[in-house]
Amino acid sequence: MKFIKKQWSNILFGVFIVLMIVPQTRMPIQVFIQRFISFSPSEISQEDRAVLKDYNWNLVTLNSENVNLSQSEGKVILINFWATWCPPCVAEMPELQELYDAYGDQVVFYFVTNEKPEKVKLFLEKKGYDLPVFLQVEKSPQVLESSSLPTTYLISKPGEIVMQKTGAASWNSDSVHEVLGGLLKE
Repeated sequence: MKFIKKQWSNILFGVFIVLMIVPQTRMPIQVFIQRFISFSPSEISQEDRAVLKDYNWNLVTLNSENVNLSQSEGKVILINFWATWCPPCVAEMPELQELYDAYGDQVVFYFVTNEKPEKVKLFLEKKGYDLPVFLQVEKSPQVLESSSLPTTYLISKPGEIVMQKTGAASWNSDSVHEVLGGLLKE
């Protein structure tokens, strides 16, 4: 009994390592940790903002309909690059769904992935999400290029990238709501 008390932390660490090795338990643990360490994204200062000038970017809906980003020019846009296999992506999805629920009629949302439509549909159905997901069929405009998932851009009506966040973030925060409120008044 004395041996077990002394080794308790080692036993817990060993169990944690085993859980991280097993695929069925690894993803939920990683998602939990990502949610725990996620913070609200910061607004980019006016002088440091990049501008989206080229809106010509073809995407495809999960129902195989062609869409071009140019149809959203002059509107507030949120673009999120994500994947179902990416723990930080999955971790931030509940808050992005809440943000979409609150602003889906005022902000244009693009959730962009390179995955197979069937896999994405199954994920959305399982989680109960109704986010507007698009398949990337060509390279994004240069100012929106990123090699990391998730990467999210909040773009103003004139095309300024007001927020850019790589990694999981707390998107349904007061500060994001405040920024969105200001952008929608422009």
